[in-house]
Amino acid sequence: MSQKWIKDGQKILEGYSMKYFTEEEKIKILSDIIAMKSVNENEIEVANYLKNLFAVYGIESKIVPVTNTRVNLVAEIGSGSPVIGVSGHMDVVSPGDESEWTSDPFTLTERDGKLYGRGTNDMKAGLINLALVMIELKENNELKKGTVRFMATTGEEVGGAGSKKLYEEGYMDDVDYLWVAEPSHDTIIYSHKGSLNLRVSSIGEAAHSSMPDQGYNAINPLMKYLLEMDGKLNGDDRKNEVLDKLVMSTTIFNAGNQVNSVPEKAVAEINVRTIPEFDNDEVISLFKTTADKYNKEGAKINAEVTMSLPSVFTSGQSEMVDLAKKLGKEHLGLDISVKGSPGVTDASNLLRGKDENFPFMMFGPGETKITHKTDEYVYKEYYFAFFDIYKELITGLSESKETL
Repeated sequence: MSQKWIKDGQKILEGYSMKYFTEEEKIKILSDIIAMKSVNENEIEVANYLKNLFAVYGIESKIVPVTNTRVNLVAEIGSGSPVIGVSGHMDVVSPGDESEWTSDPFTLTERDGKLYGRGTNDMKAGLINLALVMIELKENNELKKGTVRFMATTGEEVGGAGSKKLYEEGYMDDVDYLWVAEPSHDTIIYSHKGSLNLRVSSIGEAAHSSMPDQGYNAINPLMKYLLEMDGKLNGDDRKNEVLDKLVMSTTIFNAGNQVNSVPEKAVAEINVRTIPEFDNDEVISLFKTTADKYNKEGAKINAEVTMSLPSVFTSGQSEMVDLAKKLGKEHLGLDISVKGSPGVTDASNLLRGKDENFPFMMFGPGETKITHKTDEYVYKEYYFAFFDIYKELITGLSESKETL
C-alpha cells in the first residue's frame, strides 16, 4: 500500500470484498501495519491508515491529539446501550539489534505457521482483529443493538499518555464493558498490578578521589536510600489475594564520569509494581518522607514521579468473561484460565473511577511470554480465530439481557 493513498485519504482497499475480509486481506492489512515503525512514536501513521480504512466502509472516526506528534483514534458503530469498549495500542517497543532478528522486524514474515514482526504479538494483531470485526459487523448489519467504541491508543509502552487522554475526555464515561486486546490467547486477565516509575537524584560535591573529604560523594547516600527503600517495599508483608505482593526494582543507576573523581551527582530509576493494599500514593509518600529523613542528615535527595498507573482490581465475575471462555474453547480448542497479571495495560487509566464489579478483561491473540522479544510472532491460526471470537463476543454482549 502506498503512502500516497494513506496521505490523500483515497480508497485504500480498492477491490477488497465488501462483506467479509478474506484471510489474504487480513494478512495484507496486518503486514501494512507492521511496516509502520511506530516505535514509541509515529502512531499517527497507524491512526491515519485505520481512519482511512474505516472511511472506506462508512465508519466515522476521530483523531484525538495527545501531543504535537502523538494521537489516539476513536471510532464507533451502532447506537444506544450497551456500550462495548474495545481497545488496543498502536505503539511498539524498539526491535533492539535488528541483526539479531531472523527476518526484518518491520516486514511481516510467515514461517512454520507463525507471523513474525515487531508488534505482531504486542499488539497489532489484536488491534487489527478489532478494527476489521467492526467493519464486518457494520457491513453485514450484524450489530442489532448497542454501540461498539473502538479506542486505539498512543504511548502505552511508555507511560500510557493515550489512555489517560481518553479517560480525561470522557470516552469511558458511558462504557458498560471493556476489553483490551493485549496478547493472552489462553488466559483471560481480569486484574493486574499498577506500575510506578520514579527518578531519584542525589546531589553532592565533586572532588579528587585522593581527597574525598574535600567533596561529598553523591553515590553514598543514594545507595543507602535505595537499599532502605528496597527493604521497606519488598519486605512488606501485605499481599493481594490475586496479585500477590508489591515488587520494587531499581533498574537504572548513573553516576560519575571518571574513576578518579568523586561524583557530584547520582541518579537512579526505580519501577514499582503496586497492589491495591499498597498503592501508588502510599509508595510515593514513602519515597518522599524517606528522602526527607536523609536530607535532614545532610544529603540532597529528590524523588520525582515519572509515571503512575494504578492497579486494576475487578472481580472477574461477568457475562463477558464467561462468554469469552466459552468462545475460546470453541474457536481455539483451549481451556481458557482466568487470572490476575503482574503486567500493566491501558486499563489502568481507562478504568479510573470504575468499581471492582465493572466487566473488564484482557484477551487477545498472542502470548505474554513473547512480548518485547527478538523474533516476536503471533500464531497465524490464533490471529484468524480471534476474528470469530471477537465478533461473537460483541454480538453476544450487545443482545444480552444482563443489567449493568
